[in-house]
Amino acid sequence: MTEPFPIDTVMQTLQTTMADYPQPLVDAMAAAHTSPFHILVATILSLRTKDTLTAQIAPALFAVADTPEAMLQLSEERLIELIYPVGFYRNKARTLLHICQLLVEQHQSDVPADLDALLALPGVGRKTANLVLTAGFGLPGICVDIHVHRICNRWGYVHTSTPDQTEMVLRQVLPAAYWIPINGLLVILGQNICHPTSPRCSVCPVEAHCARVGVKRSR
Repeated sequence: MTEPFPIDTVMQTLQTTMADYPQPLVDAMAAAHTSPFHILVATILSLRTKDTLTAQIAPALFAVADTPEAMLQLSEERLIELIYPVGFYRNKARTLLHICQLLVEQHQSDVPADLDALLALPGVGRKTANLVLTAGFGLPGICVDIHVHRICNRWGYVHTSTPDQTEMVLRQVLPAAYWIPINGLLVILGQNICHPTSPRCSVCPVEAHCARVGVKRSR
């Protein structure tokens, strides 16, 4: 009989060892009790953009416009200037203005603390919505990005084909205490050790518990 995956041991080990690495931007913002609106905007900006760049652009944007109303006072071209050079800056500028318009018109300028309402906003997928719920409001949610999806499958903890499928399975099997921290911990692990190709298994603190599913080469 196959032994169950030791998720408590793995997560507790990561909570200790990953603290030595730089924390993801949104986790740092959550620790500083940043507003849900700032979390939402920073998350949109961070898509396909390195945290180090987003960490420079987001504060500069908020210094000019830190509410939906203030952002709507900006022209699209001005917003593009403020968020350049994040990836897909033109599309993100249009998306942010549309989001701000809907927040003002439908939510009294507040970011909704509801998954379905967040998913109804343009450019907001399950990853972003869950991150806003967890980091912005401290509410239960599981933010599954490419790192969480890849690593949970590599461990053999889940057997899924897409991040959305991974989220649904984790909602069934992951203890509630780890719902919020799993994203930040696995982002750090994925960026620094458990790379998509040639992971650094020799220095991984949870290597002994990993099934290495799909790993063909490691260091």
